[in-house]
Amino acid sequence: MAPEDIGDDELALLLNEIVERYGYDFTSYSTASVKRRISRLFILDHFKSFEEFRKTVLTEKNYIRRFVQEITVNVTEMFRDPGFYKLLRTQVLPVLATYPFVRIWHAGCSTGEEVYSMAIMLKEVGIMEKSLMYATDINPDVLDQVMKGIYPLRSLKLFSENYILSGGKEDFSSYYTAKYDLAKFDDELRSKMIVSTHNLVSDRSFNEFQLIICRNVLIYFNKPLQDKVLELFDASLEPRGYLALGSKEQIKFASISSRYEQLDPKEKIWRKLQ
Repeated sequence: MAPEDIGDDELALLLNEIVERYGYDFTSYSTASVKRRISRLFILDHFKSFEEFRKTVLTEKNYIRRFVQEITVNVTEMFRDPGFYKLLRTQVLPVLATYPFVRIWHAGCSTGEEVYSMAIMLKEVGIMEKSLMYATDINPDVLDQVMKGIYPLRSLKLFSENYILSGGKEDFSSYYTAKYDLAKFDDELRSKMIVSTHNLVSDRSFNEFQLIICRNVLIYFNKPLQDKVLELFDASLEPRGYLALGSKEQIKFASISSRYEQLDPKEKIWRKLQ
């Protein structure tokens, strides 16, 4: 089934039924994005009709986990976009180092590669002991991987290159132990993480943060939901705190934009004015 074969009405019906039955709200996600992900599932799992697919999602409790995994796109890497991390390292973390305690929220953290990237930087600038990272995602399955800190060894070459380009000075291999085709990151990096499910669509603010990082999540939301989430971040960020988004994301046309200044013309990091 191609994305254009899925009718808007039948998609809306399915998404509303999912909200009622399971509490997962994808109704404000980009329609085109949801259709693409469902079409992929349709092909992978050999459904013969949309009605068969709908029945499976709504009646087989194990399948909703697969549905959530597929709709919430989990594509990430350590030190992704090294220039972004270099700016964090040189302009943001030195300021946070002056604070008595630092709380960082990784919203929509996926499988956690960017959370471990932050942990490494906090360690290298000497503020890990007074920092706490909150790693949240709607998908409980990806959070299991964050807890374990285990990633395919084949990815470590790219991760290491990104780390060096982002300003890392240590031996990247000192942060993990390799065994067979897997790499496990040190428990010390995990020790300052609180990992929990959180739904950006429906859940509220749960703390006040000095830095919020949410990269490449808003691009899957429609404009009203983007604005709602940005308001949530604004309510969760203390005065003079930092908001960091993905390379294709922007706050320029959002209601919160007048309250922020961008640190760099290229990298998507803003500081709250007051």
